[in-house]
Amino acid sequence: MPSTPPPHSQHHVRHAKLTEGPILRSLLTLAVPLILANVLQAAYQLIDAFWVGRLGGNAVAAVSVSFPVMFLSISLGLGFAVSGSILIAQYFGAKDHEKVDHVAAQTILMIVLISIFLGIIGYALSPIFLNSLGVAPEVYGGALSFMRVSFIGLIFNFVFFMFQSVLRGVGEVKIPVYIVLGTVILNFGLDPLFIYGWGPIPASGVAGAAIATVGTQSIAAILGIIILLGGKYSVRLHWHDLRPDFAYIKRAFFLGFPASIEQSARALGLIVMTYLITSFGTVSMAAYGVGSNILQVVMIPAMGLSMAIATLVGQNIGARNMERAARIAWLGSAAGFIALEAFGILVFFTAAALVQFFVPSDQRVIDAGAIFLRIIAFSWGFIGLQFCLTAVFRASGNMVMTMMLTLISQWVLQFPIAYILSKHTAMGIDGIWWSVPIANVVMGIIVVLIYMKGDWKKKRLIESPQEDQLSSQTYQEVMVDDPSRG
Repeated sequence: MPSTPPPHSQHHVRHAKLTEGPILRSLLTLAVPLILANVLQAAYQLIDAFWVGRLGGNAVAAVSVSFPVMFLSISLGLGFAVSGSILIAQYFGAKDHEKVDHVAAQTILMIVLISIFLGIIGYALSPIFLNSLGVAPEVYGGALSFMRVSFIGLIFNFVFFMFQSVLRGVGEVKIPVYIVLGTVILNFGLDPLFIYGWGPIPASGVAGAAIATVGTQSIAAILGIIILLGGKYSVRLHWHDLRPDFAYIKRAFFLGFPASIEQSARALGLIVMTYLITSFGTVSMAAYGVGSNILQVVMIPAMGLSMAIATLVGQNIGARNMERAARIAWLGSAAGFIALEAFGILVFFTAAALVQFFVPSDQRVIDAGAIFLRIIAFSWGFIGLQFCLTAVFRASGNMVMTMMLTLISQWVLQFPIAYILSKHTAMGIDGIWWSVPIANVVMGIIVVLIYMKGDWKKKRLIESPQEDQLSSQTYQEVMVDDPSRG
């Protein structure tokens, strides 16, 4: 009669899937569900835009003007979710399941505290944010109510992001897809209910879209916590692990802070680029808006592949399998370059038709949007290189490196080049468009050179159970290197 398998035998099976066997299969096993999850997350925004759009231009403007502020707030928390995911991946690769559970609990605790702080600050300062953006009086009321409801629900948003990051760290990526799919379908039904009202439910207008989204996100967050408490998917939350471990929290904070700065820099970059483009008129802004939407769709597979690479490399670094980690990096980055370059070639030859799909009746926008897409399309392969190789740096714990690369890309290259070419040459708006491929190609080359130098192989955030002789009461070993050195 076969004996009952030990508690961690399932952990070992899942561990072997990602640290052994064909690399391409491991990449696809992780990347495909992650891409689907990103597609569904994008559907959230499309559904809100669909229903809010039926309220008129002021309602659309109210949501649009709130987006940069909310994106910035969420970006601040995402960095800490990234740090938790990388630590979990390395501990899981090292087969140290007790610390996987401990890190998951402590990171969720830290994320909850950060989200409560940001939610309170954001709610209180919402009027100041809107006034500083110069929001028109007819838009102000809807934008304020939408933004404040969104800040109230920030905790649910953060908790679900952390749930996704925890499961991604141990290689379990399908469950979040099912949850997001269910909440997207639910959101599609709840949006009109809260926006327009029905029976005892009053019509809340623009705020109704935020209420529906917060409601579905709260369900997703609660389901995530229940799943983690159940411990079925390679990680289990224990109540005793939720007691604040300030040694770990301090280390994790310094690990995650650069990633938060990196994400926030991207959010601020959107605001600065938008400000620069608006000086060239409505047609240019519309062309940028349509082109950016198309680019965001193209970026979804790149983001999924990047997350998959970070998980695989992190687990293999934890398992001290550096040769396999390097093979994953090269195969993944080659796949990212080829896939995005192929998308770019396709978009180059279909640019006008793609823009016309979104703006069928304005030939000026169609022409301007097609020019924008054709200028930037051939550099997309270098974006794929950046996403995939910076995922390797992040997986090894080089958060400061990835932060610096983002800051250089946007604030040293793209924005200065955009300003100089558009304002101080005869190129005009085309100068802004050309700043994008110039920055993409230069940064793609820089990232490859940094990767080939190989310093990322010397970085490891954890000690294996055999090496770790310290007390389990504290987790001073979370970072072997000083975090400030990146």
